[in-house]
Amino acid sequence: MTTPPGTTFSPSLSQQVQRLRPSSTIAVTSRALEMQRMGLDVLSMAAGEPDFDTPAHVVAAAKQAIDAGKTRYTQVQGVPELREAIAAKLKRENGLDYTPEQVTVGNGGKQSLFNAFFALLDPGDEVLIPAPYWVSYPEMVRFAGGVPVAVTTRPEDGYRLDVDVLKAAITPRTKLIVLNSPGNPTGAVFPETTLRAVAQLAQQHGLTIVTDEMYEHIIYDHEHVSIARFAPEHTLTVNGASKAYAMTGWRIGYAAGPLPLIKAMNAIQGQSTSNASSVSQWAATAAITDSREFIDMARGQFQQRRDRIVAGLNALGLPTPTPDGAFYVLADTTRIHHDELEATRIILEEARVAVVPGTDFLALGRVRLSYATSLEQIDAVLERLGRL
Repeated sequence: MTTPPGTTFSPSLSQQVQRLRPSSTIAVTSRALEMQRMGLDVLSMAAGEPDFDTPAHVVAAAKQAIDAGKTRYTQVQGVPELREAIAAKLKRENGLDYTPEQVTVGNGGKQSLFNAFFALLDPGDEVLIPAPYWVSYPEMVRFAGGVPVAVTTRPEDGYRLDVDVLKAAITPRTKLIVLNSPGNPTGAVFPETTLRAVAQLAQQHGLTIVTDEMYEHIIYDHEHVSIARFAPEHTLTVNGASKAYAMTGWRIGYAAGPLPLIKAMNAIQGQSTSNASSVSQWAATAAITDSREFIDMARGQFQQRRDRIVAGLNALGLPTPTPDGAFYVLADTTRIHHDELEATRIILEEARVAVVPGTDFLALGRVRLSYATSLEQIDAVLERLGRL
């Protein structure tokens, strides 16, 4: 059927797309960019990425790959050398035993999570997610037909998970548990006792755990523990190159877990994006194989910044728990305004500091600040906030 001349045709969007919730941060981000284009001095504390350059040996590996002509399609699941390096890393650093066949490489950690949810969820399946949570988890779950169920954590507990609260949320429809430790936006690190208890719940109830460990190398006062050590047959471990090696734009994520699940994820990726960037894969191989010096440097810098911003925000009457990992803080802004969206607007318009409202994180009354920036900028931000 042709469209009559003079009429305007609008495609009918799928119900899935229409159910996607718009981000409450879009308006704030757009306004901050508009102010910067107007020449106004806006300090951004919104970036969710390290401010360091990608390590030189990683860049060199990418250049070598280009010069060697390694720019063609690869296996959907990633080049064998990278998957071997990932399996070796998981054994060396996490005590996990995976073969390269149990590893899949995607276009960032987000694609690995997306593939996992589509491989595991049927319509109506419930997914338990500790909150505050990264904004994409519930939207991915909904898009895959699942039902996200928030499991509340408390700032007075450092946003650590209460296993009894998690257990009470389990129903006959529960299929998955999503963990993120260290967490975005809270910086919470779940202790080994908690992880063991969650693993036991998964075993008792026949649940799968999807654990996002993207920030594992940015932990300050604890050792990272992977929950797959306690229930490997129930666990998919997701990680990537973005945060640990300052490679956000290279778009390399990976997952390791039971072989049937990995094969299903490969099938999904094979019909969507196919392989991740070939050059990025060779760069990630170098990063994962040898970056300890860079990791230690970055963690030391982040810890100094954490201590500075937490002390400063609390001194300003903006209560902020001390995070154990990642590079975010959640500050209570009810002193500025009881609504976090309005508080975010005031902070932007009057202090000219861009922050992220806690709305989509399920952190009401709070805003997220990323301290993946210099100590000088943190001091400038605290000085501006002190005027409010």
